[in-house]
Amino acid sequence: MRKSIIFALLTTFYFLFSIVVFAQTEDEIRAEIERIGQEIERINKEQELLGKNLAGTRAEAQTLQGEINNLNGQIKYLANQISLTGSKITKTGIEIGGVETHISTTQEKINSQKNAISQTILFLNRQETEGLLTLLLKNNNISDFLRQEHYANSLNANLVGLIEELKTTKDDLENKKSQLEGKKNELENLKQQQGSERTALSGVKAGTANLLKTTKGKEAEFQKLLTEAEELEREANLEIFKLEDELRRAIDPNSLPSARPGILGWPVQVKGTVTQPYGCRHTNFARRYYSDCDNGKGGFHNGYDIGAPYGTPLLAAEDGRVIAIGNAPSAYGIWLAIEHPNGLVTAYTHMSVRALNVGQEVKRGDLVGRMGSTGLSTGNHIHFMVYAPKTFTTKQSTISGTLPIGATLNPQDYL
Repeated sequence: MRKSIIFALLTTFYFLFSIVVFAQTEDEIRAEIERIGQEIERINKEQELLGKNLAGTRAEAQTLQGEINNLNGQIKYLANQISLTGSKITKTGIEIGGVETHISTTQEKINSQKNAISQTILFLNRQETEGLLTLLLKNNNISDFLRQEHYANSLNANLVGLIEELKTTKDDLENKKSQLEGKKNELENLKQQQGSERTALSGVKAGTANLLKTTKGKEAEFQKLLTEAEELEREANLEIFKLEDELRRAIDPNSLPSARPGILGWPVQVKGTVTQPYGCRHTNFARRYYSDCDNGKGGFHNGYDIGAPYGTPLLAAEDGRVIAIGNAPSAYGIWLAIEHPNGLVTAYTHMSVRALNVGQEVKRGDLVGRMGSTGLSTGNHIHFMVYAPKTFTTKQSTISGTLPIGATLNPQDYL
């Protein structure tokens, strides 16, 4: 009996000691996570301000100095974004360490609980197999016997509680293992995002250097470059719309998912401003840059333009898989396309940063990239396109890199 009591006391002491040590570790981890969280909040505020400032510099980018200011603003924004993602990587790494510590402590607790239950069952079993007379003879006096009998009854009453506690601890362990897996996936995604951000930063720096080299710092050379770029954009758009018009005419109406709001989610984290809807637009800009519609009175716009600050997160409109990526300098800029289970394909364009690669699976609302103004664009926005099932393809253009092509539908019918 004395050994059983000693074992119970030691087990209790070990539990208490483990709880105190783990609580100290948890407090330290929580404090560090809070500190990094404050740093992330500070950088986020800086990013919001930088994004708003970039909207102003983009509007002034019709001059060489304005364009240089815009590019320098993008460089500063992307460098800050890399720092922000780095802080998130550090925070997630610490959270992973905390969960791993919790898992280790929980596993030790499970082992101790199992030992305690085993010892309790052995003691109770011995009590049942020994007769009353034997127990009386083994003890020095009746008081020892009564104490042992009381202890046995107490253990028996608490055995169910010990088993329930073990079940709860095991459930906690499984939950923490699931949480750990999620955090590890989050860490990998953050590392990939940071890689994309570094690539984007290198691209903007190279673009800045190329601009200065091409124009030799002269405004006249820059204006000449702008005129040439606008003409290339017009040619690229006409090439796209001609191919897509043929595909739209061949759409099988029975292949389309039923059009209703909510089939697709909003592709921008903030609501943003719709700067140009889908369809025939009766504006000078549309007539110049898009293919004819309404007997030449308008130009056909094949997507949904949504404006928001530079760097605004762009989100997957529905579950799916990335099927194509590209860069079309004289048209859509940096873009990617996602195919969804209902057959629709969505495309996200003019991005500053592309966060995904071909083959990656996404969930509705996942980050696909960040808003920018790459390609030929008049400001920070996303040109969001929806393609009919089985019509999407890509084309290597002699004018403008890799282009997404397909039979476009009105995004508003599905958003």
